[in-house]
Amino acid sequence: MKTQPARILRTLCLALGLGAATSLSAAENDGAGGPLPAQELTPRTVYQFLLAEIAGARGQIGLSAQLYLDLARATRDPRIARRATEIAMYSRNPQMAGEAASLWVEVAPNSEEARRILAGVGGPTGGAANLDNVQTHLARALAQSNGRLPQNLLGLNRALAGIPDKDAVLRIVQRLTEPYLDVPEAYIARAQAAMVAQDPMLALGAVDLALQLRPGWEPAVMLKAQILQHSGANAEAARQLEAEVQRNPDNNALRLAYARALVSAQRFEDARSEFRRLLAFSPNDAELLYAVGLLSAQLDDKAEAESHYLRALDNGHPQPDLIRLQLGLLADDRGDGAAARKWFGEITDERHVPEAMIRSAQSMAREGRVDEARALLKAQDGNDELKRRYLIAEAQVLREADRTADALVVLDDALREHPDDTDLLYETAMLAERLDRIDLMESRLRRVIELKPDHAHAHNALGYSLADRSLRLDEAEALIVRALELLPDDPFILDSMGWVRFRRGDAKEAVVHLERAYAIRADAEIAAHLGEVLWTLQRQGDANRIFDEALKAHPDNKLLGDTVRRLRGQ
Repeated sequence: MKTQPARILRTLCLALGLGAATSLSAAENDGAGGPLPAQELTPRTVYQFLLAEIAGARGQIGLSAQLYLDLARATRDPRIARRATEIAMYSRNPQMAGEAASLWVEVAPNSEEARRILAGVGGPTGGAANLDNVQTHLARALAQSNGRLPQNLLGLNRALAGIPDKDAVLRIVQRLTEPYLDVPEAYIARAQAAMVAQDPMLALGAVDLALQLRPGWEPAVMLKAQILQHSGANAEAARQLEAEVQRNPDNNALRLAYARALVSAQRFEDARSEFRRLLAFSPNDAELLYAVGLLSAQLDDKAEAESHYLRALDNGHPQPDLIRLQLGLLADDRGDGAAARKWFGEITDERHVPEAMIRSAQSMAREGRVDEARALLKAQDGNDELKRRYLIAEAQVLREADRTADALVVLDDALREHPDDTDLLYETAMLAERLDRIDLMESRLRRVIELKPDHAHAHNALGYSLADRSLRLDEAEALIVRALELLPDDPFILDSMGWVRFRRGDAKEAVVHLERAYAIRADAEIAAHLGEVLWTLQRQGDANRIFDEALKAHPDNKLLGDTVRRLRGQ
């Protein structure tokens, strides 16, 4: 295809940000940081530009970047150097991007943008020399900020984000900010660098100095809360934000941060109150409506949860299928399978479809439609991982229908094709345990542990199964201890530890683990174990309180019911 010379010229001028002209005027200064050369558009320049553009249009981005870099070297025009840098960055070639950015800085030494991008891409060479080069360019950019020093200080960490050595970044930021320690943004830059370098104490110290210079400064307050949360100090983050909200009750940004901090601190009722206050200012905010819905569900206030989910959906929440999934779960929980399946059936987002189909099948199975549930799961398509997930769900449907042997057959068939699949091994072990095939259970759990030594639940399942049968209690406890090392706050592993200590005759230590487990999760079987240990310790009043509370929430749990009847003599 032939291209007219005038059209080529117009394309080149537009690409370089110029008007139609026959030369690159010295008056033009598009991010160049100084006077520009009067660059003549020779036939060779136009030809090389055309080659670069055609290469880019055909997807040969690397070739396009190289052609532009060659053109920039030949013309030494900062606009061409800038375009070479942009295309090299787009092609994800850091070496070429560094070379182009270095040339851009060389031909436009006063361009703040050129220096910033050079620092970000790291320059054409590696190692300490390159870091020194980056630091020099950024120091010059800060010194020549021309009224933009605070913004440039806040942009330091973005400019250095491409450097993998975060400790080196921290040292560079500390040196670069040394001349500006009367500016609070310098301490924010230090705090951000320290946070990325995994030094929370240094980060907190820096942000506190920023707040000394500018008390109550919102970015510093927010950053301090973020550092505290990342350090696990969620309660302290919430406390500090609460104090700021009390000082600035009309600042909704602070109140939103406070509400989120309360969620992290697991103060769900207080968090819901704060989100409700925010809703009073923005009653149709879909994100706030969804947050109140989630917190209401967490607090077992299902009516309010459903109301807010529906309002969030009506107000255009960006993830409507996530809300439909929650609405389906609420309907399923109240026993309205038809409504649940309606919501699940409306989900089209592939991230949530598998969960929706599994939940639909489980809903059918609870209505006695086990074969229909299995057919629904078998009809689903997907990759190997999804097929395995649907297969495990089918086995769970059969297990819940007291067809444990059939469930084991289903998974055993899959296991023959994938003998080292740890998920299938674990699930079949649990089914074997229910069938009292202890040898099979143990062999498969040990195989899981052999394949995945850090599989906490396999250690726990084997240890608990042995302890519950009062078999090899030393070995059982060692397995559970290992599981607890891997997942120290897992309520079910804590329950197992309490139960093995009880089986070994140490009820006082057992109750410590069981009370902690029950505080984390008020599960029916944990309640059964805790109640029995309390009963043994002659604390029948506490045991009965736990039993009554658990029976109200889980009236159909077999282990809980059997335990209560046995101990109460009913």
